Amino acid sequence: MLMGEYHHSIDEKGRLIIPSKFRTELGNEFVITRGLDKCLFIYSLEEWQKIVNKLSTLPFTKKDARDFSRFFLSGATVCGFDKLGRINITSPLVKYAGLEKDCVIIGVNERLEIWNQNTYEQFLNENIDNFSEVAEDLFASWGE
Repeated sequence: MLMGEYHHSIDEKGRLIIPSKFRTELGNEFVITRGLDKCLFIYSLEEWQKIVNKLSTLPFTKKDARDFSRFFLSGATVCGFDKLGRINITSPLVKYAGLEKDCVIIGVNERLEIWNQNTYEQFLNENIDNFSEVAEDLFASWGE
């Protein structure tokens, strides 16, 4: 399980240090792609294959399925770590997520998310008051 929050800087070449705890769990190769909410998603190859398998079951005749597959898969890249534990993020992905200098790397169960620090702080500020309600709604059915 990937969890935790770390703050690192991306350099002008698109290189970003990934904490060693996450590197161990991701393995030598992994996939980075556009995520939702203007962040990037990183998956181990095993988790990525599960997602691709699910996407392949979507009906290509549905516009939403085609659009999401294009969005999600076209930006996907298999990556590895350099000797310093950095990844090299492609310029389209850097641009999509608005990555500048300060980034936030968070573990979200089966994936990592990479956020522009300001975007992540804005997300937290806009949602902080709703987390209790969301939790109540999501977990209400557990007791049934």
